[in-house]
Amino acid sequence: MTTWHDVIGEEKEKEYFKKVRLFEREERSRHQVFPKAENVFKALELTPFDQVKVVILGQDPYHGDHQAHGLSFSVQQGVALPPSLQNIYKELETDIGIPVAKTGELTSWAKQGVLLLNTVLTVRAHEANSHRGMGWETFTDAVISSLNKSDHPIVFLLWGKPAQSKEKLITNANHLILKSPHPSPLSAYRGFFGSKPFSKINDFLIATNQKPIDWRVE
Repeated sequence: MTTWHDVIGEEKEKEYFKKVRLFEREERSRHQVFPKAENVFKALELTPFDQVKVVILGQDPYHGDHQAHGLSFSVQQGVALPPSLQNIYKELETDIGIPVAKTGELTSWAKQGVLLLNTVLTVRAHEANSHRGMGWETFTDAVISSLNKSDHPIVFLLWGKPAQSKEKLITNANHLILKSPHPSPLSAYRGFFGSKPFSKINDFLIATNQKPIDWRVE
């Protein structure tokens, strides 16, 4: 069994990684930072390396109170659905008929092999993109590159231009790349709606002898 430590463990010994963790600690000493420290690597904890079937790339964590818990696009139980997640659920219903869920907590997806990875893993409260460019991107690029090397077929779902900028890291012909505009209200009507990502993912998984994802959220 190959673990995340096997493929990216050495990243944590590199100078850039030590710097970003120091930056994070200093930020937490002065400001409120999301997600909580114990949830920064939650996506990797919930979706082991050799169980990854799908990667859904986000940007940085939600910066509102009680939202972020370490999974891209997911919010904690009891929190109102953010606009992008509302649109994801609308497309899910249109695509494969799953009714819009009342909760935005996507742990059930993560446990089935959907890696919900933000490219930046922390954010200062109420300040979007405040931890961009501090080193997290180097780490998450290493995560993507390690998955690219896997012979196990994976679907990479790239919503919006920031996520699509990572396409250059995905060169293995075993994998499937699905691209569309971001599900945010600003761009969802430019091609996200009607893109049918969920049925396309499951069709690919079935075609590669993998169990499809149960996309229901309860």
